[in-house]
Amino acid sequence: MSSRDLDWHSPMPPGFRWPDGVRAAACFTFDLDAESPILFEHPEAAGWLDVMSHQAYGPRTGVPRLLRLLERRALRATFFVPGYTAERWPDVVRAIRDAGHEIGHHGYLHEGAHGASDEATEEARLLRGLEALDVVAGVRPIGYRGPMWELSYQLPALLARNGFRYDSGLMDADHPYRLAAGPGPNPPTLVELPVHWSLDDWEPYNYLPGITGSGVIASPADVVARWTLELEALVAEGGLFVLTNHPFISGRPSRAAALEGLIERAQAVDGLWIATAAEIAAHVETLDLEPVIHEPPALPATS
Repeated sequence: MSSRDLDWHSPMPPGFRWPDGVRAAACFTFDLDAESPILFEHPEAAGWLDVMSHQAYGPRTGVPRLLRLLERRALRATFFVPGYTAERWPDVVRAIRDAGHEIGHHGYLHEGAHGASDEATEEARLLRGLEALDVVAGVRPIGYRGPMWELSYQLPALLARNGFRYDSGLMDADHPYRLAAGPGPNPPTLVELPVHWSLDDWEPYNYLPGITGSGVIASPADVVARWTLELEALVAEGGLFVLTNHPFISGRPSRAAALEGLIERAQAVDGLWIATAAEIAAHVETLDLEPVIHEPPALPATS
């Protein structure tokens, strides 16, 4: 895009608008990872009871607490669920479904796209996750979130080919947009619901010795204060606030209490539409937006 094509006077992208009476939107999402990311990165941890119990806190204790919280706030959320988690904790996944929340796809064993050897491997993981969610809960997700938010350049085309309507994992915008599944004339498109690491609970809270985290665990008061600043700034920009929490992390008591305070704050914001990821994507599908095409950058020639 040349400088003369860039209209920087308005924070709203060309053609984008929220429903009448809405000035911004928020989506509260939960990644029900449980044991899956640890088992993918550290399969030897399957024999470590301490580590497995840390991850099992999510489905065993965190999810029930979060479902009670969401019921109190009369809020529908989106849970992204790896297929392995659905197989290991089927009653928990069905409870989420029965409580009226959206279930999205989150890989099978939380496998990031960076480690996939080829397109066939990526598609096999995608299909395995879909099959698990169908068998366990009878759901066919329309939304995808890459494990660790990793996406390859071919993954949007795989998602479109397999009936997905939105992705939530890219980080190049404050507003939803139409994501082209590839280059070329008239490619299929998805809706992209952008995210960011600063609106994820993993970084400030999560610690497993020798596996993840620095050992410095933040106070929920400090974390929610930071998230509140981002919420207020995105509302001022007319953007989309997507918060990503993990039940084994933010399902712990003081963190869940702080999260409920943030939700209460969001529900008090005039003109803020709080919805599931699917509901927001459905609105964006009604807009006439020029698709964004992502292509790998050309590396500079070496001297």
